[in-house]
Amino acid sequence: MERQFLIKFLISLILVGCQQIAIVEKDKELFTPLPKEDYQIPADNSADTYKNIWDYLLANNLTTHDELINEQVLYYMNTHIKDTDKFKEYLNDSYYFLYFVINELEKEGLPLELSLIPYIESNYDPFSISSSGAVGMWQFMPKTGRLFELNKTWWNEDRHDPFRSTEAAVSYLKYLYERFDNDIYLTLAAYNAGPTLLERRINQNKRRGLEVDFWSLNLPSQTKEYVPKYIALRELVFNPDKYDIQLPEIPNEPIVQKISIGGQVEVLTLSEFLDVKPELLYKLNAGYTKWASAPKDQSIFYIPVEKYYLFESLENPFRDANQINWISHIVESGDSLWALANKYDTEVKIIKEINYLNTDALSIGTTLLIPLSKTESNNFIPYEMHIVSEGDTLWDIARTYNLEVSDLAKMNSINENSFLQLGQQLTIGNKNIHRNIESKKRTILYSVKQGDNLYKISDLFDVTIKSIIEINEFNNETLMPGQIIKIAIRAF
Repeated sequence: MERQFLIKFLISLILVGCQQIAIVEKDKELFTPLPKEDYQIPADNSADTYKNIWDYLLANNLTTHDELINEQVLYYMNTHIKDTDKFKEYLNDSYYFLYFVINELEKEGLPLELSLIPYIESNYDPFSISSSGAVGMWQFMPKTGRLFELNKTWWNEDRHDPFRSTEAAVSYLKYLYERFDNDIYLTLAAYNAGPTLLERRINQNKRRGLEVDFWSLNLPSQTKEYVPKYIALRELVFNPDKYDIQLPEIPNEPIVQKISIGGQVEVLTLSEFLDVKPELLYKLNAGYTKWASAPKDQSIFYIPVEKYYLFESLENPFRDANQINWISHIVESGDSLWALANKYDTEVKIIKEINYLNTDALSIGTTLLIPLSKTESNNFIPYEMHIVSEGDTLWDIARTYNLEVSDLAKMNSINENSFLQLGQQLTIGNKNIHRNIESKKRTILYSVKQGDNLYKISDLFDVTIKSIIEINEFNNETLMPGQIIKIAIRAF
């Protein structure tokens, strides 16, 4: 009934205008928060008391502020509850990460309700990329990411890492929360628009003798919408019974386990050992932008907690440090394909195939992928960037890699008419985990193994046979061992 009333109420607002909303201080209607007894908070607030993460969130949130339910907030609330099943799925997208986020907020003494922010930013999608270049679950811009030590290398992008980015986001929120006097709405506004801009608008109001609360500030339209979106989500999540909403079952306990493995680890090999779909492992470890972790002494991975027992068994093939099978080599003066193949115990034709080389000539400064030995384990052949050479144009590069110029420009956040600089690194569409801004699909490369067929591969990656045929433009569906094919993993 509450939900039906809310929908009817909004319709009446549209029909008769704003006259139905009481004018209370700048056209705002202030609703009294639910009394504490309506929250049904047990006396014992320990984590063990709550089996469901939502109960724990409600009982242990630090703030008890009045909710401002105005026409704008009502609009966003109705957007969610017009399809409660879809809203439940929307909330469930945080399944693997919500417990970790709440735990990190609790460590810093911050309101646990701030765990709702990634819903607004990215719908808890670690692969999310905005048109402005914000990346990951928390939508960090490059500059802010660097301030909080979210690094980007050839092998990884920490802004995509759901766990590292959460630690950085919580640190950033703590800074903003303290800077703006523990005002949660100003904290949210600063997170969206930046603290410098918000400070400037606050000072403008002070000079004019005006109020300096969120609702009184002259802020960008996106920020003006941001806080009402948050309030709408908070109101529904904190009062599900009132609006006839069923929250998804997310346990109040760790769902993923952090592990450390010696050496470099191929994601596909690890997923096969764990018997989990590759796309799930990519999602939990979205910071890895290649087919494998970086060639370091230790690799950190997050895996489903129910699979951790495999790492405690004697049959665990990852107990010993893995031999690093791939490296990236920057071409120096005097390098040749023959010398590199001899140095790294591989073959010239393999280096050329992996790096899309049409000639034996090498350009100084070019980054090449090199397999370290001719072993059977080197079966997942990747390539992902183009180094701009003299005379290169976006049109030429797009044609070389069978891409649309517009897609190539979007992937690299440049204009189609941009001037290219010598040595500039361009992301190309057949990189191992290509995040397409529109589709949010990741394209990986897969080397066909003996006994593989389209059905087995489609089942392994949870994609359709038709999608594999289309992306590879097959004329013949017969697969050969060692053949490199592209697979577009589903977006989450």
